[in-house]
Formats: sequence, structure tokens, C-alpha cells
Amino acid sequence: MTGVGNSEVPSDLLVSRTAEHIRATMSGDSSGHDWWHIYRVWQMARRLAIEERADLRVVELAALLHDIADWKFHDGDLSVGPRKAGEWLDSLGAPADVRGRVVEIVSRVSFKGAGVPDEMPCLEGRIVQDADRLDAIGAVGIARAFAYGGHAGRLMYDPDHPPEPHDSAEAYRKRGGPTINHFYEKLLLLKDRMHTEAAQRIAAERHRFMEAFLERFFSEWDGRS
Repeated sequence: MTGVGNSEVPSDLLVSRTAEHIRATMSGDSSGHDWWHIYRVWQMARRLAIEERADLRVVELAALLHDIADWKFHDGDLSVGPRKAGEWLDSLGAPADVRGRVVEIVSRVSFKGAGVPDEMPCLEGRIVQDADRLDAIGAVGIARAFAYGGHAGRLMYDPDHPPEPHDSAEAYRKRGGPTINHFYEKLLLLKDRMHTEAAQRIAAERHRFMEAFLERFFSEWDGRS
């Protein structure tokens, strides 16, 4: 697709074309990182942005593009996603400041390990990160965890393979334990790493659901129920 040729591209056109592009390229994925994941993050990010009075154009574009080239599917390369996001926005003729802010968010949005602090300086980025993390927890988050585990060929659970702390992004990228470990290495940590008040409220409920699921899982695993 070529740029629209205007110095100031209408926000609704940037967003609609980006949504069409992402839907076309990501539909059919079975790893839990499909178009509908993007759609849910997009809609949640819009909700949070309106509540926080953030720049809606930047939030929507960053939400739509945040997984355009996830490092998990590019040999751990964290540079591919921001580069592809920038190339796409260039093709639309997006304003330079919008492009720069969106690319910066895409470069920082991913969780990089329990021991790695979040570095997301702008409100719009914190909103997109919250929306993405909310989709990783609760009922949908549980489903996505096992979908990705199956996609990656991981065991569902192995009591002889305990969760591991990851103090660096490199260690986190190289992880390969059972899916249940992912709850302790990431998912159960996200409630306390939400930025916005609305996301914190939503995360609290979804967190409780995951705790109840794990209690039932281990009870059934051990034959207690």
C-alpha cells in the first residue's frame, strides 16, 4: 500500500487502514496472538485512553501494531516489530511525530521478565501495555496461555520442572518450561504492574479468576477433586 499523499492524514483513515492490514495479516493464527487478540487490546486501549484523556490516535495505532512482528515469532529479535510498525506508518504517510511515538511504544510494550522493570515513559504507552497485559490474564488469558503452549510444543505441567525467575530479557526470551510455569513467571505478576486505575480494577478480578483456576487445576492434578 502506498501513502495517501497528504501532509496530515486523517486519524480515522490511519486507524481504519491499519486495522484492515492487521486483520488481513494476522487472521487464522492459532497461538493466541491472532487478530482477535489485537482487536481486544485495541478496544480495551480505547476504553482506557478515553478514561485517561490520552491521545487516542497514538493509542489506537500502537494497540493495533503492538504485535505486528512479535519477538516470539522472530527468533527473539526485539527490533523487528518496531521496524515493521514504522514501515507501515511510513506507507500511509503518517505524521512523523505520530510515527515516532507509536514506534517507541511498540519497542517497549512487551513483558521482558519478572526481574526486568517496565520502562514506558508516556501515558499512551502505559495504556497500550495495560490493555495488552489485561488480555494475558483472566479467562481469555488462560486460554491464550495454553494455546501458545501447544503451539510452542510445551508440556502442560511438569511438577519436576518448577518456575524460574528471569532477571533479564535474554533469560526470559530463552524460557521453555511448561505452560503452568508461565502463570508464576508472568501472568500472576501482571496485576501489580498495571499503570492505570481502570486497568488495576479489571486486573484484580481477572487475577482472582486465575488463582481459582490454578487451585482447581492442582486439586484435579493431585486427585483431590
